[in-house]
Amino acid sequence: MAVAAESKTDPKSVQVNVTSGAGMDITWKDGHQSHYGFQWLRDACPCALCDEERSQSGRAIGAAVKPKPGELPIFKGATKPTEVTPVGKYAISFKWSDGHQHGIYSWDFLRKECPCEECKKNLSAADERG
Repeated sequence: MAVAAESKTDPKSVQVNVTSGAGMDITWKDGHQSHYGFQWLRDACPCALCDEERSQSGRAIGAAVKPKPGELPIFKGATKPTEVTPVGKYAISFKWSDGHQHGIYSWDFLRKECPCEECKKNLSAADERG
């Protein structure tokens, strides 16, 4: 029976800094390091509900939800996870302080959507090439 080789973009280490509120840090097997703030992760939730809302509103993955026209801004405390759970060997999930808990953040998704400057530049260069 053949066993799939591990991808070099699988995580080597994952640190979720719930107590400090600093976010999640991943060191990938290819040496790349990614930092994801908790608010970015919540705004990037890959669940079907959030994905549909993003596609209807045109909001980019990780971008903050825009208030509805005429809606007064309401102070909200920092969104952070109340529970963090590994999902097999392929993902992580969060239960958020706002009650949301449907997103499963696969390692592939997180690597593809890495918000670091290096990855943003690489994505822009790839878009320019066509």
